[in-house]
Amino acid sequence: MKQVVLDTAKEMYRKGLVEGTSGNVSARMPDGNVCVTPSSVPYETMVLDDLVVVDLDANVLDGHRMPTSEKDLHLACYRAFDEVGGVIHSHPVHGSMFACARQPIPAAIEEFVVFVGGDVPVCDYTLTGTADLGKEAVRNLEQSSAALLASHGMITIGPTPTEALHVALVVERTAQIVHGARLLGGEHPLPEKTNKNFRGVYEYLRKNPMS
Repeated sequence: MKQVVLDTAKEMYRKGLVEGTSGNVSARMPDGNVCVTPSSVPYETMVLDDLVVVDLDANVLDGHRMPTSEKDLHLACYRAFDEVGGVIHSHPVHGSMFACARQPIPAAIEEFVVFVGGDVPVCDYTLTGTADLGKEAVRNLEQSSAALLASHGMITIGPTPTEALHVALVVERTAQIVHGARLLGGEHPLPEKTNKNFRGVYEYLRKNPMS
């Protein structure tokens, strides 16, 4: 699982969802503890030995570095949702534009509802690195696999870090598309029946992950 966290973190960086040492990745391990990326280590040079293992109370169990300063954000998701096996906090350009504008990202693309659950909500502004941010994220992730952190970035969840990254990429691409569509006059909402059917698929897959 550590290798998955490392590979996902490097892919998140390669895809442009973060810059520098911002953002963080984690995974629930088979024993219930959590592997997280460290604080302030560049993704280009990050190696397995840099990763940190913590328990659900944020106690460090393994690793010589400090865990990400957003550990409480990640751990809140694992405590709240048994089905979650991976959490990604990223700072994508277009998604963060919506977060700064405090506007939800609409489910304007068909596949969006299947992978994300519907419109991506915006969390109330809460200071980064605090337990309160984790509580606010969980509140918004109950019906969605992604949430925007006001004036900050985005958090996505999935059965694995790889799938949480896929959600982040789907959301970021859709945010870019919606931004462009609004320059052309605005996006058209999908039919209610389509959203309802795809929502059913999302709910089934969230509770019955195929991974």
